[in-house]
Amino acid sequence: MLGSLPRPVRIALLETPAGFQPNAALVARKIGDFLRQHLPELQPEIRYVPARRRGTVFDPDEPLVAEPVEWADCVFAGPGSPTYMIRQLAGTRTWQRLVERWQSGLRLAFASAAAIAVSRFALPVYEIYKAGADLHWIEGLDLLGSLGFSLAIIPHWNNREGGEELDTSCCFMGQERFTQLVRLLPPETTILGIDEHTACLLDFAEGVGRVIGAGTVTIVTAEYSRSFRHREQFPLALLGSIAPIDNL
Repeated sequence: MLGSLPRPVRIALLETPAGFQPNAALVARKIGDFLRQHLPELQPEIRYVPARRRGTVFDPDEPLVAEPVEWADCVFAGPGSPTYMIRQLAGTRTWQRLVERWQSGLRLAFASAAAIAVSRFALPVYEIYKAGADLHWIEGLDLLGSLGFSLAIIPHWNNREGGEELDTSCCFMGQERFTQLVRLLPPETTILGIDEHTACLLDFAEGVGRVIGAGTVTIVTAEYSRSFRHREQFPLALLGSIAPIDNL
């Protein structure tokens, strides 16, 4: 994903998913330290996008807050709350510029909460799993909608934190509850399930998805369910109709 970029690779870390936490800056800096330690071959330069909350000095609509997006070769966002990320970013300068730069070649990497948030339909994990909300989906940031996809991205697909007593697969929902959630989605929706310690790289130039890591990537539609392992690839057409965009 980043191997072809000139060194040093400029990586901007988007703080929004964990922006509700008092230690949001520390969370982002720990991710930055991890990248420096584990990706030395990229000689990464790290900057932070402190787009934490509307109506504050960290407002995602503020040009200075969004500026690292203009500088970056790659933007990464990860853990936190998907619904919070959606509320804070939707329609803002930070999100608009991120999408525009992505359409011109910026690399994007999303994990955990952020991967959910950029879906067409986003899973309200905390609200259901922790607070007992009725099963439902919310409108996501729909990053890939412009390409013709209608996705519900589900990380932590093979989670086992619940052990033998509680099924926490399907991003803490469990299989029984997730089956009910699937029935609430429009039939044209594709579910992209990604195991932990696993990455799904979408190569729009080649028209394929590639799987890297310890687990599998699972694609579920109304017609089929298919899984792919480390170093396997699949045609992006399995995710839905593709409307090509230059430079991706």
